[in-house]
Amino acid sequence: MKSGTAVIIGRPNSGKSTLLNALAGQKVSIVSSKPQTTRHRIIGVMNETRGQIVFVDTPGVHKPGYRMNQRMLGTVYEQLRGVDLVLHMVDAGIPFGAGENFVLEMVKKTGAPAFLLLNKIDAIAKQRLLPAMDRYGQAGCFMEILPISAATGENLDLLRDRIFEYMPEGEPQYGEDLVTDRTERFLAGEFIREKLLERLREELPYASAVMIRRFDESRRTDRNLVVIDADILVERRSQQGIVLGAGARTLRDLGTEARRDLEQLLGCKVYLGLEVRTARNWRNDDALLDQLELGS
Repeated sequence: MKSGTAVIIGRPNSGKSTLLNALAGQKVSIVSSKPQTTRHRIIGVMNETRGQIVFVDTPGVHKPGYRMNQRMLGTVYEQLRGVDLVLHMVDAGIPFGAGENFVLEMVKKTGAPAFLLLNKIDAIAKQRLLPAMDRYGQAGCFMEILPISAATGENLDLLRDRIFEYMPEGEPQYGEDLVTDRTERFLAGEFIREKLLERLREELPYASAVMIRRFDESRRTDRNLVVIDADILVERRSQQGIVLGAGARTLRDLGTEARRDLEQLLGCKVYLGLEVRTARNWRNDDALLDQLELGS
């Protein structure tokens, strides 16, 4: 039996969360077109007859401008310690630049076996892959360089095979029924934030967060109901109106979509109450960041 941990790292919007969900076999990490969607460490567990692989999704590596972003980058460094395999994920359509070079140096410093995953090959011309593969091959730190599409599943079976080849023998870290170690309460906040990201524009997605105030399962058995109350945090009072929308329609529609996904996640009816409140400069507020479980 093989057993080990593979950490997925890369620049924002490279497709890390989409890959994690595909490998875990279900949605455990939210996905959006907005960079910096992932703010936490999220694990997805893949169990096969060959063994168990624990995949770790990490925040996109970027220049930190706030305490929140510093904590996110700290999470990446923390997850790279003692890892069995590093999966460096790259958007194959983005030219190599300073940002990718920074991540590349992070990979080299781990000293761990590493794969280079050229993602989103379904969206680019195939002839563009060879120069990119050659460029990263010159780094001399990758055991494998694999073109993949996390969205369509192209070459993911090959990726699984290669990962198992490099994993050590050992007993599973988790029970075979576990898909992620994150609680339903945590996932509820993330699912709400995903809907928020889909509807917000420009800077507002980065200035917003979701805090679960109440996650009441007391009526789950007899009434098949979970009650969730959540606050949507923004940094300025003027941003509250954007989230609410005319006649609070935006918030209402967001809540309807989030409740639908939460009912599928929890397998029961959900009452979802949402409020919008201002928490000035929350991205630099360590106490509030602790409540949001954003790094340390």
